[in-house]
Amino acid sequence: MLRTAFTDLVGCTVPLQLAGMGGVGSVELAAAVSRAGGFGMIPGAHAPDELERLREQTNGMFGVNFLIPFVDWDAVEIAAGTAKLVEFFYGWPDPTLVEAVRRGGALASWQVGSKEEALAAVDAGCDLVVVQGREAGGHVRGSLGLLTVLAQVLDAVEIPVLAAGGIGTARAMAAALAAGAAGVRVGTRFVAARESPAHPAYVEALIAATAGDTVVTEAFSTGWPDAPHRVLRSCIEAATAIGTDSVGHTADGWAIPRLHPSPPVQSTTGQIEAMALYAGESVDGVTEVQPAEQIVRELAEGAEELLDHWC
Repeated sequence: MLRTAFTDLVGCTVPLQLAGMGGVGSVELAAAVSRAGGFGMIPGAHAPDELERLREQTNGMFGVNFLIPFVDWDAVEIAAGTAKLVEFFYGWPDPTLVEAVRRGGALASWQVGSKEEALAAVDAGCDLVVVQGREAGGHVRGSLGLLTVLAQVLDAVEIPVLAAGGIGTARAMAAALAAGAAGVRVGTRFVAARESPAHPAYVEALIAATAGDTVVTEAFSTGWPDAPHRVLRSCIEAATAIGTDSVGHTADGWAIPRLHPSPPVQSTTGQIEAMALYAGESVDGVTEVQPAEQIVRELAEGAEELLDHWC
């Protein structure tokens, strides 16, 4: 089914990668995506025992995502010795990080927002790149729409290229594959997966929203300034209306500062509607809570059918 250079490289059967979503990425969600044939990802903040548990559940078919502003070299080395793939985002490609990943035995990937950044990732020794369009939810690296920057990168590099940003339906997945991508990266749709740890009120907001309800902003920048991100417009309005310094608490009692970039999870308490509710323009595809396996199957089978029809 939909065999591509990406599936050949990493060994999955569906050319779909789960986005390594900070805060709402979990072992359970990543494992479910991998078991369904896709490629599960978790953010790099997870402990070594959690990586080992995920390795056992997926036969090592998963990846770990690190944000360059907060990268932990020790964690990178541990991930490289456990996961199939280690990925970096939000920083210029660094050959020393790629070398550390390769030395640990994993494949190296970089999520980029421009052709220039993709070329730098190739020069750094990456095995693949993820091209992110402006439509993406969460933190956004580039300024161009997905199809525009994807075409530029495909013309410039020879390693496998994944497409990210605004992909939440079979039609969007098929369009990216037809445009030449070796796979797609999906985030927002999986926030509403049954295995997702996202707060129920966050999930409900996604189900009720449309693409027009999202906006790129720098509002949620406490601790991470100058980093544009796409969220639901309603959470900016709610956070702006609050006069307190904090909007809630984590499970361990830590007060969440107003305009902090962490999204709310099931154990979060407080004013959920005023927290960072990340959402891509693919939010139109979020209509109900579904098992991750069902989401993978719906996207893959629908994309395959469309590609057969188009071709």
